[in-house]
Amino acid sequence: MTTKLTDAEVAKRTAAAEERAIESANTDVDELLPDLPVPSTPAKKAAGRAAKAAGKRSPHKANEAMAEAAPSLPVSLNGMFFHRDESWLKFNGRVLEEAQDEANPLLERVKFLAITASNLDEFVEIRVAGILQQIEDGFNQAQSADEGGMTPEERLAGLSKNMAAFVKAQYACWNDQLIPALEKAGVTVCRWKKLSDAARKFVEQFYLDEVDPLLTPVTIDPSHPFPRVLNKALCIALLLRHKRRAPDGRKPPTVLGVVTVPRSLPRVIALPNAEGKTDFIFLHELIEAKVEKMYRGYEVLGKAAFRVTRNSNLYMQEEESRSVLESVREELHNRRKGDAVRLEIEQSADEEIVERLRTNFELENWQVFRTNGPVNLSRLMNIYSDAKLPALKYPTFHGHCYALSSKSEDIFAELRKRDILLHHPFDSYRTVEEFIHTGARDEHVISMKQTLYRTSKDSPIFRALIEAAQTKDVTVVVELMARFDEDSNIRWARELEDAGVGVFHGIVGRKTHCKLALLVRRDPDGHVRRYAHLGTGNYNPVTARFYTDISMLTSRPEITTAAQRVFNYLTAEAEAEHDAYAPLMVAPLTLAQDFLNLIGREAEHARAGRRAGIVAKMNGLLERKTVEALYAASQAGVEIDLIVRGMCSLRPGVKGVSERIRVRSIVGRFLEHSRIFQFENGGDRQIFCGSADWMARNLYERCEVIYPIWDEHLARRLREEILGSYLKDTVKARVLGPDGEYTRPPQHGEPFSAQDYLMGLSAER
Repeated sequence: MTTKLTDAEVAKRTAAAEERAIESANTDVDELLPDLPVPSTPAKKAAGRAAKAAGKRSPHKANEAMAEAAPSLPVSLNGMFFHRDESWLKFNGRVLEEAQDEANPLLERVKFLAITASNLDEFVEIRVAGILQQIEDGFNQAQSADEGGMTPEERLAGLSKNMAAFVKAQYACWNDQLIPALEKAGVTVCRWKKLSDAARKFVEQFYLDEVDPLLTPVTIDPSHPFPRVLNKALCIALLLRHKRRAPDGRKPPTVLGVVTVPRSLPRVIALPNAEGKTDFIFLHELIEAKVEKMYRGYEVLGKAAFRVTRNSNLYMQEEESRSVLESVREELHNRRKGDAVRLEIEQSADEEIVERLRTNFELENWQVFRTNGPVNLSRLMNIYSDAKLPALKYPTFHGHCYALSSKSEDIFAELRKRDILLHHPFDSYRTVEEFIHTGARDEHVISMKQTLYRTSKDSPIFRALIEAAQTKDVTVVVELMARFDEDSNIRWARELEDAGVGVFHGIVGRKTHCKLALLVRRDPDGHVRRYAHLGTGNYNPVTARFYTDISMLTSRPEITTAAQRVFNYLTAEAEAEHDAYAPLMVAPLTLAQDFLNLIGREAEHARAGRRAGIVAKMNGLLERKTVEALYAASQAGVEIDLIVRGMCSLRPGVKGVSERIRVRSIVGRFLEHSRIFQFENGGDRQIFCGSADWMARNLYERCEVIYPIWDEHLARRLREEILGSYLKDTVKARVLGPDGEYTRPPQHGEPFSAQDYLMGLSAER
């Protein structure tokens, strides 16, 4: 029997998911931040060699000539590629627009602002840190110029200006829009000096009970070196002078003091309010108000909260390590102490404090960001979580739950008759959980295999795999290098191994990013059959409530057999003949060339006067060969609609090159994470879903799977209901112009929001 979640359990999980929404959104920035080359890393070199080899392979013999031929581009492509970093900053700007949009519920706007800050953190500690690493490693030469002809140092100069402007816009949103609106709604972020007597009494007791025992004040002098400040740890710097004068009567020199705010404490403290209002105070304000007591004997001349962002790239020496797991564990320790990349400090900070910190962390002036408000705006997520004001948030949404039978035999019998397509979160993720749970408990299931890239704490899928290991063969491919989830994935890998699960870590030098689950079952008729789940999103029930993704459940032998071969590749690096993976498209083995073949085929159809068109939805579009193929298809007469949430290097709407290409981005309540690819194919339409974006790392450097949707009813749903609604959106969509700017689409008739429409359909079902 399948385990059903009670309403109370669903509600509890919903609340937990809301509290971790910022983590969910930030986690996916990894989907939009390609790794930068680091010449000293053997794993990167190995990945590059393998990527070159993969790029030469053609999975379909009939298309080899087309695949190997370069796209026909009669015009120069100079200036036809937007740079990835500027494109990413524009994406974060579209998230900021949601914080500025008064049509969104007020606390949701606060959450969007927090997300922009968390996104920017990761951009700095990965992309900006990577460019600095390139410069340090001697890449700042003309031969290292990017697609725009700029060296890393030139690129960094432009990014620093754009980041400074973005930070200014963030704080303008907070100070000029959100604070007044919150106060009008009865939510106040209080300053220490303006606390009521009751509130002051409450926080002073909180300080004595919870805060003071955890604080360690440090004074920087010859016997007390500067403390090791962890990545993104909130600290308070103080400019101090000892009250005791020197023997000659002169004032003693100033010294620097540092107090690290414990990470175990809430960054925002909810205050009691007898009038029914909701009041908060930032933790750093409380500590700043009490620092004089920590530094008795000193005169406090200045104080300011600050925060240091460090390089968080993993530079693993995989070829020299005992195991990938041990290598990741060691690098996680180093990440917390990586080189400083950015210093954030309150705008009111004394210049002497700023200069001492900048010198200590060895930063240039452009790396110092003065904040006109609280350092680290991602802390605002605590206000969103702690303010129990549902009228200021999105109404609770529960996706439609596909009616799988509670009897395992009925589930598998249904899959023998038809495929099942789910569009999360509009279709509940519980169906996927039930599929895995059923496999774990069904006595006829012989073995289970699954990939895990990211999952949630106390994931029911994770627990089901441990339960299944007691009675059947279970194999799990755990990706240890899922950025910022490495530590939890190591713990899960150990726990799975202890339970008897066969744990593997994929191919050295490549992330296992595909989403596959495979059950092998001896059915009552005596036949052994495979049943599979293939998805575009992670096996994470928490993020499944906030990410849009596609799942397919199937027993089609062509697909499940190919899925088995993918697992063989992941656990043994056993490469089958490339046609053996069909109908799946698999990176790094066949996927890049397969997509080029499909795009090239549309161009051939257009030139022959047959129906030709491409509609593709993804998170990012950066891979140059793919963009060039799209330009060639446009010139051949192919109409192309692209829905790209994040970075896009393609310049649409340029006459003679990309005039038939349209690009739009949608940022809304749900994070658009699904990847869908439709090709007209001369009237014989084909549509695919999967885990890969059109980015070099997905096509060449990761293990990815794209799968076909053959059932015409399901394909029609993808074309008309899902892709069709995103292409009609006039509320959350932004259209990319040839100048690189995103603008709202023209309004014709009533405004249309795809996500609202899809929620309405879910409710009707």
